[in-house]
Amino acid sequence: MTQGSARERLLDAAARRFYEDGVHATGIDTITSEAGVAKKSLYNNFSSKEELVRAYINARHEEWLDLHRERSAKASTAADRVLAVFDAYIVHADDDHSKGFRGCGLLNAAAEFPAGHPARSSVRAHKEQVEKILAENLESMTTEAEALELAEHFSFLLEGAVARSGLEGTPARLEHARAIASRMLAAL
Repeated sequence: MTQGSARERLLDAAARRFYEDGVHATGIDTITSEAGVAKKSLYNNFSSKEELVRAYINARHEEWLDLHRERSAKASTAADRVLAVFDAYIVHADDDHSKGFRGCGLLNAAAEFPAGHPARSSVRAHKEQVEKILAENLESMTTEAEALELAEHFSFLLEGAVARSGLEGTPARLEHARAIASRMLAAL
């Protein structure tokens, strides 16, 4: 018997299928079958597939924040806390993906929706929060203006690295981006 509530099993199944196959390519029947629940159970927990997608995006966001908090708690310096952001991305890339690492699941999902769609707005909010975390940690190392600029730069470095890592199916580009960021931090 599969462990967890029906809602948890549905979110887990949706996360796997949306990441591996895409949001639009994944039907409700696939999700309920993989979750081991009846279709009625899905609609008892989510009013629509759109609500399930929203819950998936929110869950991925919280999962990443948890990974970051865990790594950041072990950091002893502001520079280490900045690198903890890179480490959280690397951990995600190292996760077991049955079809291999395909890049950022949130960006992959956002790419399936038109501009202005709430799913894209949720992903944008996540990316903005990542950049804000970077800026907050950089502020103790430089001026506020420089921290904001450097946070944007690191954000671009992260996003480019995750895209390339996704295309190559390996976290190597993210690890290289972390090394670049580490050298940049040492130069401050």
